[in-house]
Amino acid sequence: MDQTEIAAERGGVALGDGPAIRPFQADRFGCACCSPTLTGLGLLSRPFLAGASRPAAWGRLGPPPAPHAGTTVLTNARILTVDADFSVADAIAFHDGVILATGDLETVRAAAGEDAQLIDGGGRVVLPGFIEPHMHFFIIAVLEKMANVGAMVCADADAVIARVGELAQTAPAGDWVLARQFDPSLQPGAERISRHTLDQVAPDRPVFIFNASLHIAYCNSAALKIAGVTAETPDPPGAVYVRDLDGAPNGVLQGQAAMFTVLGHNLGAMRVADVPAACQKVCAKANRAGVTTFCDQASGGFLGKDEIGAYHAFAASGHMTTRLRYSVINAGARHWDASGPKPGDGDAMARAVGWKIVSDGSNQGRTGLQREPYLGSESAGMAYVEPDALTDIVVQRALQGWQVVIHANGDLAIDRALDAIEAAQAAGCDPGLRFRIEHCSILHDDQIARIARLGVSPSFLIGHVHYWGRAFRDEIFGPAKADLLGRAASCGQAGIRWTMHSDEPVTEMGPLRLIDNAVNRSLWQEPGGVLNPAERVTVEQAIIALTRDAAWQCHSEHEIGSLEPGKFADFVVLDADPREVPRAEIGAIRVLETWVGGRQVYAADAD
Repeated sequence: MDQTEIAAERGGVALGDGPAIRPFQADRFGCACCSPTLTGLGLLSRPFLAGASRPAAWGRLGPPPAPHAGTTVLTNARILTVDADFSVADAIAFHDGVILATGDLETVRAAAGEDAQLIDGGGRVVLPGFIEPHMHFFIIAVLEKMANVGAMVCADADAVIARVGELAQTAPAGDWVLARQFDPSLQPGAERISRHTLDQVAPDRPVFIFNASLHIAYCNSAALKIAGVTAETPDPPGAVYVRDLDGAPNGVLQGQAAMFTVLGHNLGAMRVADVPAACQKVCAKANRAGVTTFCDQASGGFLGKDEIGAYHAFAASGHMTTRLRYSVINAGARHWDASGPKPGDGDAMARAVGWKIVSDGSNQGRTGLQREPYLGSESAGMAYVEPDALTDIVVQRALQGWQVVIHANGDLAIDRALDAIEAAQAAGCDPGLRFRIEHCSILHDDQIARIARLGVSPSFLIGHVHYWGRAFRDEIFGPAKADLLGRAASCGQAGIRWTMHSDEPVTEMGPLRLIDNAVNRSLWQEPGGVLNPAERVTVEQAIIALTRDAAWQCHSEHEIGSLEPGKFADFVVLDADPREVPRAEIGAIRVLETWVGGRQVYAADAD
């Protein structure tokens, strides 16, 4: 795709054969995962992804590391097996990457045999490898090429501008300054990000910053000049160059077409040319956080079936260090029906699991579909898929044997998701599909009862509580409705199996941070602030959500999720027991080592 083709894309385009995504104008900040910008970015990497589907492409990484062989016993450790009893063991033995035994040292040594290699755990804490049930693999690979100026790095717009100045001073001559993750809902002063302020810190070097939603971007005068965008330039179809009072563009670009008329002059910087190295980097990032399995929730949304081919070639190469489960995106339905994966295709390293549907937008973007309007607004959000169409898709795919995974943030979107799931069950789908609702942000008591009755499993973007809880309470919903956010404790009390996730790039992968958010429900940048403490969960419940129940939710409980005989030796070594440190210190626990299939894939002392 050349820059002319990219510029022709509209803010309200349909993705593949899926329902049309609504235009950006109604989407204040939007949701990165459903931004059509991702398709444009993906097309830049089309030939490289297609090449990565061939096994030979992975040879550039060199010979793969040898898998675990023989028998190993890890001793002198506190091993939280996260079995049904949450048993604690002193030792664990594994053979050829599979667990043989856990328990006291004498029992484990007997099971392992006299030839086993012994490893001293140094009294440290061992848990099953963490499972990240919702992230976006290739999106991470692309955005990692850009500097992060999000709320975790820059407190406000002025800090973003200062950071751009630092990047402009250190970037190689001729390079653009490319940045991402500016979030107006978390970083005050959005009106400060314009060509006028960016010019002050980077007068001669082009600057381009993506809003966290990927629906909006910001650039300086040098970038506008390169793009030839002036006061006389008309707005592209479905997009807007925001302008000063005199008609001159002020550097704020709304919609894909406007963004790519500028970024299109530096497309080479956005390509993932070395797909094997990019994939390896995403896995390494996960391993550093203690993640041994993750689930890509929208496979093919970046660039169709070539993504799937790359996944399986990566797994076959022996270089993959994080197991992958994935859900194909409904937008590519025609391609999947013609020649795509079937439920369960793949192996222990990479496997097709779900069929993903995006039914509404984001609550912080005020596009999540609500029963009632947003605070101080007449808008109640939007449906990305109308209810009859949603039901038809869910019934069709469930009858084909797919686990249907529905993105639903607003309470009305959740109502409609449950209606569709109920219709699929009435149509006779397999009762063991484990329907999922992703983010499942606002839950009323009646919905929790219905989720329990239907056997649905929610996965919460628990960072909504920590990072955006104050905004939900004060600006978006008001206190009463904000209290309905991320109701993990109430779901657990109703007997519902739930998980939580990062949705990276929305928030970064970090299981210990997720545990902290669920256990404390503290509010970012509000000392002492807590959002509905009645929804706090215990540390053990949070651990189960990221191990045993996440494995079950991803149809992988037979092989991962707990440290029990017959399962893979996927585990993480921590410097403290999350159950024993003060609640406020859980997020500061360090990951010391990560092991996948009995092989160490990360060690902190090697960083």
